[in-house]
Amino acid sequence: MTQKNRFAIFGNVYQRKKSQAIFKLIAILQQYDAEIYVDRPFYEFITEGQHMDVKVDGIFDGEDFNVDYAISMGGDGTLLKTAARVHSKDIPIIGINIGRLGFLADVAPSEIETAISDIYAGNYRVDEHSVIKIETSDEVKLESGPFALNDIAILKRDNASMISIRASINGEYVTTYQADGLIVTTPTGSTAYNLSNGGPIIAPGTGTLCLTAVAPHSLNIRPIVVPDTSVISLKVESRSHSVLVAVDGKSTSLHDGTEVRISKAKHTVRIIRFSDRKYYSTLREKMMWGLDQR
Repeated sequence: MTQKNRFAIFGNVYQRKKSQAIFKLIAILQQYDAEIYVDRPFYEFITEGQHMDVKVDGIFDGEDFNVDYAISMGGDGTLLKTAARVHSKDIPIIGINIGRLGFLADVAPSEIETAISDIYAGNYRVDEHSVIKIETSDEVKLESGPFALNDIAILKRDNASMISIRASINGEYVTTYQADGLIVTTPTGSTAYNLSNGGPIIAPGTGTLCLTAVAPHSLNIRPIVVPDTSVISLKVESRSHSVLVAVDGKSTSLHDGTEVRISKAKHTVRIIRFSDRKYYSTLREKMMWGLDQR
Protein backbone atom coordinates (compact mmCIF):
# COMPACT_ATOMS: atom_id res chain seq x y z
CA MET A 1 0.00 0.00 0.00
CA THR A 2 1.36 3.44 -0.97
CA GLN A 3 2.25 5.64 1.98
CA LYS A 4 -0.13 8.60 2.28
CA ASN A 5 1.86 11.80 2.66
CA ARG A 6 0.72 15.37 3.26
CA PHE A 7 2.16 18.24 1.22
CA ALA A 8 1.90 22.01 1.75
CA ILE A 9 2.41 23.99 -1.46
CA PHE A 10 3.75 27.55 -1.53
CA GLY A 11 4.14 29.51 -4.75
CA ASN A 12 5.15 32.71 -6.46
CA VAL A 13 2.08 34.84 -7.20
CA TYR A 14 3.84 36.90 -9.89
CA GLN A 15 4.84 34.23 -12.40
CA ARG A 16 1.75 34.01 -14.55
CA LYS A 17 3.28 32.22 -17.53
CA LYS A 18 4.83 29.53 -15.38
CA SER A 19 1.94 28.80 -13.04
CA GLN A 20 0.80 25.86 -15.23
CA ALA A 21 3.40 23.72 -13.42
CA ILE A 22 0.99 23.54 -10.47
CA PHE A 23 -1.39 21.42 -12.60
CA LYS A 24 1.36 18.92 -13.28
CA LEU A 25 2.42 18.81 -9.62
CA ILE A 26 -1.09 18.31 -8.27
CA ALA A 27 -1.92 15.64 -10.86
CA ILE A 28 1.20 13.68 -9.90
CA LEU A 29 0.52 14.02 -6.17
CA GLN A 30 -3.05 12.82 -6.71
CA GLN A 31 -1.71 9.70 -8.43
CA TYR A 32 -0.03 8.89 -5.12
CA ASP A 33 -3.22 9.65 -3.17
CA ALA A 34 -1.40 12.45 -1.33
CA GLU A 35 -3.14 15.03 0.84
CA ILE A 36 -2.60 18.43 -0.79
CA TYR A 37 -2.80 21.77 1.00
CA VAL A 38 -2.11 25.15 -0.62
CA ASP A 39 -1.09 28.50 0.87
CA ARG A 40 -4.10 30.82 0.51
CA PRO A 41 -2.45 33.64 -1.50
CA PHE A 42 -1.08 31.12 -4.01
CA TYR A 43 -4.42 29.28 -4.18
CA GLU A 44 -6.28 32.52 -4.89
CA PHE A 45 -3.69 33.43 -7.52
CA ILE A 46 -4.10 30.21 -9.48
CA THR A 47 -7.88 29.91 -9.10
CA GLU A 48 -9.13 33.50 -9.23
CA GLY A 49 -6.23 35.21 -10.97
CA GLN A 50 -5.43 32.45 -13.45
CA HIS A 51 -8.92 30.90 -13.57
CA MET A 52 -7.56 27.41 -13.00
CA ASP A 53 -9.73 24.63 -11.61
CA VAL A 54 -7.54 23.09 -8.91
CA LYS A 55 -8.82 20.45 -6.48
CA VAL A 56 -7.01 20.27 -3.16
CA ASP A 57 -7.66 18.94 0.34
CA GLY A 58 -7.38 22.28 2.06
CA ILE A 59 -6.18 25.88 2.12
CA PHE A 60 -4.13 27.31 4.97
CA ASP A 61 -3.04 30.69 6.34
CA GLY A 62 0.16 31.72 8.09
CA GLU A 63 1.78 28.83 9.95
CA ASP A 64 -1.47 26.87 10.30
CA PHE A 65 -0.34 23.70 8.53
CA ASN A 66 0.85 20.30 9.67
CA VAL A 67 2.34 18.26 6.84
CA ASP A 68 5.15 15.87 5.96
CA TYR A 69 6.68 17.98 3.17
CA ALA A 70 6.60 21.59 2.01
CA ILE A 71 6.88 22.37 -1.70
CA SER A 72 8.15 25.74 -2.91
CA MET A 73 7.19 26.64 -6.48
CA GLY A 74 9.22 29.63 -7.69
CA GLY A 75 12.83 30.71 -7.40
CA ASP A 76 15.13 31.02 -4.44
CA GLY A 77 13.12 34.00 -3.16
CA THR A 78 10.01 31.83 -2.91
CA LEU A 79 11.97 29.15 -1.10
CA LEU A 80 13.24 31.72 1.41
CA LYS A 81 9.64 32.78 2.08
CA THR A 82 8.65 29.13 2.45
CA ALA A 83 11.49 28.56 4.91
CA ALA A 84 10.29 31.55 6.97
CA ARG A 85 6.80 30.03 7.12
CA VAL A 86 8.02 26.53 7.94
CA HIS A 87 10.18 28.12 10.67
CA SER A 88 10.99 25.50 13.31
CA LYS A 89 8.40 22.90 12.26
CA ASP A 90 11.21 20.59 11.06
CA ILE A 91 9.40 20.03 7.75
CA PRO A 92 11.71 19.30 4.78
CA ILE A 93 11.31 21.57 1.75
CA ILE A 94 11.27 20.55 -1.93
CA GLY A 95 12.27 23.46 -4.16
CA ILE A 96 10.76 23.45 -7.66
CA ASN A 97 12.54 26.08 -9.72
CA ILE A 98 10.22 28.09 -11.95
CA GLY A 99 12.32 31.18 -11.26
CA ARG A 100 15.69 32.09 -12.73
CA LEU A 101 18.91 31.08 -10.98
CA GLY A 102 17.81 28.47 -8.48
CA PHE A 103 20.68 27.66 -6.09
CA LEU A 104 18.22 26.49 -3.44
CA ALA A 105 15.24 25.54 -5.61
CA ASP A 106 16.86 23.14 -8.04
CA VAL A 107 14.11 20.82 -9.30
CA ALA A 108 13.11 21.79 -12.85
CA PRO A 109 9.42 21.58 -13.86
CA SER A 110 10.38 18.74 -16.22
CA GLU A 111 11.72 16.81 -13.20
CA ILE A 112 8.62 17.06 -11.00
CA GLU A 113 7.41 13.53 -11.72
CA THR A 114 10.81 12.00 -11.01
CA ALA A 115 11.21 14.07 -7.84
CA ILE A 116 7.87 12.96 -6.38
CA SER A 117 8.62 9.36 -7.32
CA ASP A 118 11.95 9.65 -5.50
CA ILE A 119 10.21 11.08 -2.43
CA TYR A 120 7.98 8.02 -2.17
CA ALA A 121 10.91 5.70 -2.89
CA GLY A 122 13.05 7.41 -0.25
CA ASN A 123 15.65 8.21 -2.88
CA TYR A 124 16.75 11.57 -1.51
CA ARG A 125 18.76 13.22 1.25
CA VAL A 126 17.95 16.11 3.55
CA ASP A 127 20.50 18.90 3.85
CA GLU A 128 20.47 20.86 7.11
CA HIS A 129 20.99 24.61 6.59
CA SER A 130 21.90 26.84 9.51
CA VAL A 131 19.70 29.82 10.32
CA ILE A 132 20.63 33.12 11.97
CA LYS A 133 18.42 35.31 14.12
CA ILE A 134 18.40 39.01 14.91
CA GLU A 135 17.52 40.78 18.13
CA THR A 136 17.30 44.57 18.43
CA SER A 137 17.60 46.81 21.47
CA ASP A 138 14.30 48.54 20.74
CA GLU A 139 12.47 45.30 19.86
CA VAL A 140 11.60 46.33 16.30
CA LYS A 141 8.79 44.28 14.76
CA LEU A 142 10.36 42.78 11.65
CA GLU A 143 8.22 42.23 8.56
CA SER A 144 9.34 38.64 7.95
CA GLY A 145 10.28 37.70 11.50
CA PRO A 146 13.73 37.51 13.12
CA PHE A 147 15.14 34.45 11.30
CA ALA A 148 17.18 34.36 8.10
CA LEU A 149 18.32 31.40 6.00
CA ASN A 150 20.47 33.57 3.71
CA ASP A 151 21.53 36.80 5.36
CA ILE A 152 20.81 39.78 7.58
CA ALA A 153 21.93 43.16 6.26
CA ILE A 154 22.11 46.59 7.85
CA LEU A 155 21.76 49.16 5.07
CA LYS A 156 21.51 52.88 4.49
CA ARG A 157 18.09 54.04 3.39
CA ASP A 158 17.36 55.53 -0.06
CA ASN A 159 20.04 58.08 -1.04
CA ALA A 160 21.19 58.79 2.50
CA SER A 161 24.90 59.21 3.26
CA MET A 162 26.92 56.22 4.43
CA ILE A 163 26.23 54.79 7.86
CA SER A 164 28.44 53.87 10.79
CA ILE A 165 28.27 50.32 12.15
CA ARG A 166 30.32 49.48 15.25
CA ALA A 167 30.93 45.71 15.22
CA SER A 168 31.94 43.41 18.07
CA ILE A 169 32.23 39.62 18.07
CA ASN A 170 31.70 37.77 21.36
CA GLY A 171 32.09 41.09 23.14
CA GLU A 172 35.42 41.95 21.50
CA TYR A 173 35.50 45.11 19.38
CA VAL A 174 36.40 44.42 15.73
CA THR A 175 36.01 47.66 13.78
CA THR A 176 33.59 50.44 12.91
CA TYR A 177 32.38 50.13 9.35
CA GLN A 178 31.85 53.35 7.41
CA ALA A 179 29.87 51.98 4.49
CA ASP A 180 26.53 51.72 2.74
CA GLY A 181 25.85 48.68 4.86
CA LEU A 182 27.01 45.39 6.35
CA ILE A 183 25.92 41.85 5.46
CA VAL A 184 26.04 38.93 7.86
CA THR A 185 25.62 35.78 5.78
CA THR A 186 25.33 32.06 6.34
CA PRO A 187 27.05 29.60 3.98
CA THR A 188 23.68 29.20 2.24
CA GLY A 189 23.47 32.93 1.56
CA SER A 190 27.10 33.32 0.54
CA THR A 191 26.20 33.02 -3.17
CA ALA A 192 23.54 35.74 -2.90
CA TYR A 193 23.89 39.40 -1.80
CA ASN A 194 27.20 38.58 -0.13
CA LEU A 195 28.77 37.41 -3.39
CA SER A 196 27.59 40.48 -5.31
CA ASN A 197 29.45 42.64 -2.77
CA GLY A 198 32.73 40.78 -3.09
CA GLY A 199 32.22 38.29 -0.28
CA PRO A 200 33.50 34.70 -0.50
CA ILE A 201 31.58 31.61 -1.53
CA ILE A 202 31.33 29.44 1.59
CA ALA A 203 30.76 25.70 1.25
CA PRO A 204 27.84 24.18 3.20
CA GLY A 205 28.60 22.52 6.50
CA THR A 206 31.58 24.70 7.32
CA GLY A 207 29.95 26.08 10.48
CA THR A 208 30.77 29.68 9.68
CA LEU A 209 29.30 33.14 9.17
CA CYS A 210 30.75 35.99 7.12
CA LEU A 211 30.67 39.77 7.61
CA THR A 212 30.86 41.64 4.28
CA ALA A 213 30.70 45.43 3.98
CA VAL A 214 28.57 47.09 1.29
CA ALA A 215 30.57 49.79 -0.55
CA PRO A 216 32.97 50.49 2.35
CA HIS A 217 34.60 53.93 2.58
CA SER A 218 38.01 52.34 3.19
CA LEU A 219 39.60 49.96 0.67
CA ASN A 220 41.30 48.21 3.60
CA ILE A 221 38.00 46.74 4.77
CA ARG A 222 37.66 43.09 3.73
CA PRO A 223 35.13 40.32 4.49
CA ILE A 224 35.78 38.31 7.64
CA VAL A 225 34.68 34.72 8.24
CA VAL A 226 33.91 33.69 11.84
CA PRO A 227 32.58 30.56 13.57
CA ASP A 228 28.78 30.34 13.56
CA THR A 229 28.89 30.02 17.34
CA SER A 230 29.86 33.70 17.44
CA VAL A 231 27.56 36.42 18.72
CA ILE A 232 27.81 39.47 16.48
CA SER A 233 26.89 42.80 18.08
CA LEU A 234 26.32 45.89 15.93
CA LYS A 235 25.55 49.48 16.87
CA VAL A 236 24.19 51.55 14.00
CA GLU A 237 24.38 55.31 13.54
CA SER A 238 23.40 57.50 10.60
CA ARG A 239 23.59 61.25 9.98
CA SER A 240 20.23 61.13 8.23
CA HIS A 241 18.76 58.80 10.87
CA SER A 242 17.67 56.54 8.00
CA VAL A 243 18.68 52.88 8.41
CA LEU A 244 17.16 49.61 7.24
CA VAL A 245 17.59 46.03 8.38
CA ALA A 246 16.90 43.41 5.73
CA VAL A 247 16.19 39.85 6.88
CA ASP A 248 16.41 37.59 3.82
CA GLY A 249 15.61 40.62 1.68
CA LYS A 250 12.59 41.83 3.69
CA SER A 251 13.45 45.27 5.04
CA THR A 252 12.29 47.18 8.10
CA SER A 253 13.31 50.64 9.34
CA LEU A 254 15.61 50.92 12.33
CA HIS A 255 16.00 53.85 14.69
CA ASP A 256 19.35 55.60 14.77
CA GLY A 257 21.50 54.19 17.58
CA THR A 258 19.78 50.81 17.56
CA GLU A 259 21.91 47.94 18.86
CA VAL A 260 21.62 44.68 16.95
CA ARG A 261 22.59 41.18 18.05
CA ILE A 262 22.98 38.41 15.45
CA SER A 263 23.55 34.77 16.39
CA LYS A 264 22.84 31.26 15.20
CA ALA A 265 19.28 30.06 15.70
CA LYS A 266 18.48 26.82 17.49
CA HIS A 267 16.61 25.35 14.51
CA THR A 268 17.75 24.59 10.97
CA VAL A 269 16.02 24.64 7.60
CA ARG A 270 15.83 21.22 5.97
CA ILE A 271 16.02 21.19 2.16
CA ILE A 272 15.57 18.01 0.14
CA ARG A 273 18.26 17.10 -2.38
CA PHE A 274 18.05 14.25 -4.82
CA SER A 275 20.85 11.74 -5.25
CA ASP A 276 22.21 13.13 -8.53
CA ARG A 277 22.56 16.72 -7.23
CA LYS A 278 25.97 17.69 -5.84
CA TYR A 279 26.94 21.09 -4.43
CA TYR A 280 30.02 21.76 -6.53
CA SER A 281 28.43 20.65 -9.79
CA THR A 282 25.47 22.94 -9.03
CA LEU A 283 27.87 25.77 -8.20
CA ARG A 284 29.81 25.20 -11.41
CA GLU A 285 26.62 25.16 -13.47
CA LYS A 286 24.99 28.22 -11.89
CA MET A 287 28.20 30.27 -11.93
CA MET A 288 28.89 29.13 -15.51
CA TRP A 289 32.48 28.25 -14.66
CA GLY A 290 34.48 26.83 -17.53
CA LEU A 291 32.13 27.98 -20.31
CA ASP A 292 34.73 30.36 -21.77
CA GLN A 293 36.58 28.14 -24.23
CA ARG A 294 39.12 30.74 -25.43
